[in-house]
Amino acid sequence: MNTQAISQDLLTLYGETFNSRLMLGTSRYPSPSVLLKAIEQASPSMLTASLRRQTGSGGETSQSFWNLLHQAKVPVLPNTAGCHSVQEAITTAEMAREVFKTDWIKLELIGDDYTLQPDTLNLPEAASRLIQAGFKVLPYTTDDLVLCQRLIDVGCQAVMPWAAPIGTGKGPINPYALRTLRERLGVPMIVDAGLGLPSHACQVMEWGFDAVLLNTAVALAQDPVRMACAFADAVKAGRAAFCSGAMQAQDSAQPSTPVLGTPFWHQT
Repeated sequence: MNTQAISQDLLTLYGETFNSRLMLGTSRYPSPSVLLKAIEQASPSMLTASLRRQTGSGGETSQSFWNLLHQAKVPVLPNTAGCHSVQEAITTAEMAREVFKTDWIKLELIGDDYTLQPDTLNLPEAASRLIQAGFKVLPYTTDDLVLCQRLIDVGCQAVMPWAAPIGTGKGPINPYALRTLRERLGVPMIVDAGLGLPSHACQVMEWGFDAVLLNTAVALAQDPVRMACAFADAVKAGRAAFCSGAMQAQDSAQPSTPVLGTPFWHQT
């Protein structure tokens, strides 16, 4: 892939294009100024924000957070974090649309409070009802192939499978499942949750995933700003490697020169 082709390799979701394949969460940073600097370094395509968690923190605090998001000048992807029922998620999404003036929504429907695993039984119904209401739904899901296909069937034009449970930083715990998803499904896929290192992000991008969403791995780093930059570089490197077409792994050593012990100018 030449330089011009790479510069035109844009992320497309629901018909809209984005220059970056990195999305960034906005919670748990040590200070608002650190968050802003991390955003500047990462240049994300979207910033995720939880309406329920932010509005529950108090008037002045909430207003300063909204002002910070406006100052960042990055599109906001509201999410339904903390919702445990279909109706709760739909109500939160409708409120978020009014507050943020956007039809984008990251759908989180939690089924287990310990692992924060999505409610896989009710997630398709919630996604379907939101799509019917005009939302551009990005559903947070597990790496289950059948579930992801079902989400596509109800109208989701992209899915967001986890690499590992939220906030664990373990990286891809089931590479086979993730790679199977990428091979079988043709929609954009964003790895969301469980990435802890830039190498994790680079790896899933090398597998052909279209983007990654990060929060804890950046926010809880000792230097979040520098870590944001590292992840941004890793995402670009992984995407470039995927588009370049990596060599196939071999079971035995393969000489880089075809005839060992012979000067190259003698080889025919």
